[in-house]
Amino acid sequence: MNNFLFVAAENDAIANCKAGGMGDVVRDVPRQISERGDKVHVIVPSYSRLHRDGGTLKTRLTFHLRGTTYSAELYEVIPKKEYNNIHHYVIHHPEIEAGDIAHIYHNNPVEPFYTDFIKYVIFCTAVAEAIKEDAFGSLDIVHMHDWHSSLMVFLKTYHPAYESLKRIRFVYTIHNLAIQGIRPFGDNYSSLQNWFPDISLDYDNLMDYRYRDCVNLMALGIRLSDAVHTVSPSYKEDVLLPSSPPEFIGGEGLEKDLGQAENQGRLYGILNGSNYKNIRTAKKGNIYRNTVKALFRWLQQESKKYKADFLAHTGEKVMELVDNRPKFIISSVARLTEQKFYFFKRSPEVFIEILKKLQKVDGIFMLLGTGAPEYEELFRGLSYEHENFIFTNGQSEDLIDSIYLETDLYFMPSLFEPCGISQMLSMRNGNPCLVHATGGLKDTVEHMKTGFSFGGDSYDEKINNMLLSFDEALDVFQNDKPKWKKIQSAAKKMRFTWEKSVDEYYKVLYLL
Repeated sequence: MNNFLFVAAENDAIANCKAGGMGDVVRDVPRQISERGDKVHVIVPSYSRLHRDGGTLKTRLTFHLRGTTYSAELYEVIPKKEYNNIHHYVIHHPEIEAGDIAHIYHNNPVEPFYTDFIKYVIFCTAVAEAIKEDAFGSLDIVHMHDWHSSLMVFLKTYHPAYESLKRIRFVYTIHNLAIQGIRPFGDNYSSLQNWFPDISLDYDNLMDYRYRDCVNLMALGIRLSDAVHTVSPSYKEDVLLPSSPPEFIGGEGLEKDLGQAENQGRLYGILNGSNYKNIRTAKKGNIYRNTVKALFRWLQQESKKYKADFLAHTGEKVMELVDNRPKFIISSVARLTEQKFYFFKRSPEVFIEILKKLQKVDGIFMLLGTGAPEYEELFRGLSYEHENFIFTNGQSEDLIDSIYLETDLYFMPSLFEPCGISQMLSMRNGNPCLVHATGGLKDTVEHMKTGFSFGGDSYDEKINNMLLSFDEALDVFQNDKPKWKKIQSAAKKMRFTWEKSVDEYYKVLYLL
């Protein structure tokens, strides 16, 4: 039996521990490993809250940071669903606090990563200590996720107390290359020298090539891990090339490191899977009811008072649809960020053009999400101005399920997309997607076969092609029902299974 440890910032197998797609992966891959009869331990920070609800104290961990003795607690916690051979843990230390993003990450606009760096230094050192003390038994593989866990390979490589970790294979998955965890080497409380004063720093191997007085923790994971993994084959090809925003988002300054990993045979692109078993199901016909329910719930929350007028305005628009159901629904569900909606922020006139085209066919655009204030403001403004744009500015699982079930065309115009899960969820329900042909979207949606896509060599070309693809989709829906049904059926038949992905993991990442 092989023995794994997954180290991450998020884990959706336990309640209230997810901000993005990483949480899904850290939930699903261990389940697939357990089905093979292997053993998995999954560990995340407690964020001063996750250990409280039924956590069992396993051990106290003592280690040295900042020239002083630190003590943290390892708790085993109860998952949402029990699986054989999977154990879930959290590390509690008072300085590992809940952030303002999903009660996980901190947003430090003045000094990025200041607070999160401190949290994940304490977390990773506590995990290294737990491995050293055999808290998880004898491990074969440690699988790290994004920069929050990459300090594990720094400790393994440079910290004399954790020499014993060198016998284990360390695998590193990149979920979001754009968020890199860059901090100064010294002269700052949140710096590498402050937390590890006894380690002689190998500046050449640790520095960010652009900011030479800084360490880049994303780069560290790429440089020091035994295998590096991007979450789709096309995204792997993208990141080997330099970024040229907004036309192209590639290696984000780390293409040299990724190129070296590729030349050394350590870099692999394997598509994430999607879940096709035990799916949380919604009833058809509840999309407007679930929207109104969500709106009433948010109206009662103190934190939503600043947008109460807007929520009421949305409710009024939705009530109109109950008796006058639209003939075509296009939808998007996403965090409102540059990655997801840059095209609409830069060219709102294109979004308005889409709404006008929809109006002619009695169609609506439904967008659900929260995120960056400037994106929320943009979409709230557009909602006031356009009758057929329903912007649900909040989060509701029931409503998300209804949107995926009842939409006619799912729209995903991401600027870049390492893998993407939304298109898989939509296709699972037999709903075609319209996507920007980048990263994992290129690997999952085929134009006019399983959906619709657009690309281009320049920004203007991409925008023009987006409208052309939208016109094509609308034309097929209205004028060629057999073709539309064929695309729906082909989308529904696509299977991006975790079984297939984890087969690849075992072969090339884990070497098992």
